[in-house]
Formats: sequence, C-alpha cells, structure tokens
Amino acid sequence: MSRQWKANVTVAAVIERDGLFLVVEEDTADGRCFNQPAGHLEHGESLSDAVIREVLEETGHHFAPEGLVGIYMADKDHSDVTYLRFAFYGRVTGFEPARELDAGIVAARWLPAEEILALSDAHRSPLVSRCLEDYLAGRRYGLDLLYRHEDRA
Repeated sequence: MSRQWKANVTVAAVIERDGLFLVVEEDTADGRCFNQPAGHLEHGESLSDAVIREVLEETGHHFAPEGLVGIYMADKDHSDVTYLRFAFYGRVTGFEPARELDAGIVAARWLPAEEILALSDAHRSPLVSRCLEDYLAGRRYGLDLLYRHEDRA
C-alpha cells in the first residue's frame, strides 16, 4: 500500500513595530539562517492558536494576530516535501524576556525591512522575503477568511 502524500502546514508571523520587523536567527541543518517566527501546525490547534504559540516559543513575545498576509506553497529542494504556509500579521501584546526560546533559536531580532531583504541568501526559505514583500505591498486579509469546523460528536 502506498503512503498518501500530505503537505506540511506551517504558520508564520510578520510583525512590525516602529518600522522594524521581528525575525528569528536560528541554527538549522543547513546552517545559520533568518526566518519570521514560524513553525508547524500541531494536532488539534487552530491556525491562529498555532501562530500565537510559535511566536511565543521562538521569540518570547505574545502575539495577537489581526489578519493574513497570504497563503503560500513551496517545495523543498530535491525532496517530496511541500510546505503550505499561512502568514499572519498582527501586533505584540507582551514580552517574557526570561523565557527560554525553542532549541536552535539563537536570537529574536527587530530589523528594518531593507536589512531583512538584503539577507535573502541567509533566509530559511524564499517565503521569508515573499511574505515581507507582500506585507509591505499592503496585502491584508481578514481572519474571517479562516474557518474551522469542529466535530462536536
């Protein structure tokens, strides 16, 4: 029996404060790179809950999603892995400076868009630039775009 292919669902946050954007610097199997706070949807989570959790785990910041920048799909080079990314925008509502960050996270940094885009060779994926560019272009979609049916059986 063949295994059924499924995309890896991820969430990411584009967070702007005072003209700077929150990014994480992280060590990966491919080396040191930069990404928006992002990660995988876990079983039983809503997409909004997943992005709130990921931002907190990777940056120590509490995040309030206000909408979507976009929905993106990307294939990982030379593999059968596909990522389906839901990129949210929103605001920081608090900070836990003493919080231990996820394994691999070197630091959470506030950087200007120009600097993030100039670091494109060190981005975790091409979606980092694309999400930021779409945000800067004013792409915004309400959270009501997302619907979750919960089986109440």
